[in-house]
Amino acid sequence: MYQIDFHHPSDVYFVGIGGISMSGLAEILARAGFRVSGSDSKASAVTAALEQKGIRVFIGQREENIGSQIDCAIFTSAIRQDNPEYAAVRKRGIPSLTRAELLGQIMKNYATSIAVSGTHGKTTTTSMIGEILLHADADPTLTVGGMLRSIGGNLRIGKSDFFVTEACEYTNSFLHFFPKIGLILNIEEDHLDFFQDLAQIRRSFREFARLIPEDGCLIINGDIPAFAEITDGLPCRVVTYGSREGLDYHAENLRYVEHAQPVFALHGPGGSVRELTLRVPGEHNVSNAMAAAAAADFLAIPDEITARALQGFTGTDRRFEYKGSIGGLTVIDDYAHHPTEITATLKAAGYYPHNTLWCVFQPHTYSRTHAFLKDFAQALALADKVVLADIYAARETNTFAIHSQDLREAVETAGGECYYFPTFDEIENFLLGHCADGDLLITMGAGDVHIIGENLLGL
Repeated sequence: MYQIDFHHPSDVYFVGIGGISMSGLAEILARAGFRVSGSDSKASAVTAALEQKGIRVFIGQREENIGSQIDCAIFTSAIRQDNPEYAAVRKRGIPSLTRAELLGQIMKNYATSIAVSGTHGKTTTTSMIGEILLHADADPTLTVGGMLRSIGGNLRIGKSDFFVTEACEYTNSFLHFFPKIGLILNIEEDHLDFFQDLAQIRRSFREFARLIPEDGCLIINGDIPAFAEITDGLPCRVVTYGSREGLDYHAENLRYVEHAQPVFALHGPGGSVRELTLRVPGEHNVSNAMAAAAAADFLAIPDEITARALQGFTGTDRRFEYKGSIGGLTVIDDYAHHPTEITATLKAAGYYPHNTLWCVFQPHTYSRTHAFLKDFAQALALADKVVLADIYAARETNTFAIHSQDLREAVETAGGECYYFPTFDEIENFLLGHCADGDLLITMGAGDVHIIGENLLGL
């Protein structure tokens, strides 16, 4: 594997530089003195921000973008072998790294690197830990898979030995990392275009846990079935949290105030009890907060700082994000694109003041929609009314012959009221004619479905 020499900055080219993670890594290298450039398929606010920081960005990916001065190229897993820049790099023998390999090499430069893994909740929990470190004046470097309002983006470059990042299991990316502290929030079936089954996913998380050194710590959700299979024999300290007594951390006396904001008693090691208040809704965020608090305790951050940081945390973009109100209709946007995430979000919405709960859902990838069709239907049926957009293809072609009409039929079979429209314009017109004063509308999915709510609000 090619090794980046941080003592001798070189020319590095990012293929797909506009991605939320790639853009952050590009900025880290640029700040370290590397000559950074890259390309993306289309212009965006992210590419514009990179250009303002002196990073050259090509819009459109072409062979001629790959100059002779490039010392190393960085690719995401979404880049295919027929990509012209990928082919040019291979043809010219230019060394390359995956995004995950580069991130792992960056992590080596920090004494206390924290990697947050799990099928769900990575962005929120990473952000919570970042907020706690910021409140503790720890000056961390943060790379988040979403836009964190308190740092004005998805990246913060600090000067301390603290580095906090998400750790995604897709294509076994997180196995290239070097965490001092690792978190496993949950383990479920997902990314079945790469993994064969849940057993293989669990083996991947086990390998991730084994990366943590003896003087490090694994924080794991004790509600994961047979979680000891992940933790047995690890040399590092293991800390558990979850919904029941007997774990190192568990929550009791959960109640909701104002707009579905949770308040709960966190029971910790040694019989300690403290009350925590969150501004992000839902039981899933109570679980995320427990994981973040456990990490803070391992770092010996005082309880009052952790409590203040969590109470001040308002979430990241696209995680139950309040977008605005129009004509008495409240519009929320959420990134949920897995049945478990949809269930958590819609249950949280149940505590939010509303009359009718509308969910506009854009399925994400054909493989996921095909694999979880019935689970998606059961989850979406929690809403009063569901409106479906076409499936967002992302990196895939429709080899499964699956369509949003199939999901509509499944939602109706599960007892839900469901509609489908092939265009965003048709969805917006339908909503304008049917949503009423006092209703709650959630646009949901990992694609561009947020545009619908923004158009309704005139944003």
